[in-house]
Amino acid sequence: MNAHTTSECSEAYIALGANLGDREQTMLEALRQLDKHPSIQVLRCSSLYETEPVGYVDQPMFLNMAAAISTLLSPLELLAVMQRIESRLGRKRLVHWGPRTVDLDLLWMTGQNMNTRELILPHPRMLERAFVLMPLGDIVPEDEPSGLHMTVKTALESLEGKEGIQLWKTCSLHSGSALSES
Repeated sequence: MNAHTTSECSEAYIALGANLGDREQTMLEALRQLDKHPSIQVLRCSSLYETEPVGYVDQPMFLNMAAAISTLLSPLELLAVMQRIESRLGRKRLVHWGPRTVDLDLLWMTGQNMNTRELILPHPRMLERAFVLMPLGDIVPEDEPSGLHMTVKTALESLEGKEGIQLWKTCSLHSGSALSES
């Protein structure tokens, strides 16, 4: 990240999903592209989970994960960066909730509440989806000051339908350690 002070940064949580192509590599490439942006740093990543499709169910299984980032961008600027990455990685928006090479959703951002046509924060359905909550549970620290950790934990404990999500691969990417080119 460029030379701005840490106090100007916001922490944000992003959900990643993919069910076409090399799902794992596409999501890791999305994380690399986020981390290469001068105003974004990937801090932590969850394990990968394989999940059944929701909504439009006649499609391949998904891989899902979550990432914590630090950013100098506003929520709408971050959303624009995420959508450009999706497009570069082949995302086509043909069927609502349909198959995709990659999907990046901005779930939550420190101190941000908004409800616009482009973006709602916190994400309105994040507490209803096991494929979002389980990865988030991996990376939201217990001492997170907004209480997000307890919110995620409580929602996950009461959520039904968790049997449709299975740990696929344990990952512990911290501070971009596995995001650099090899």
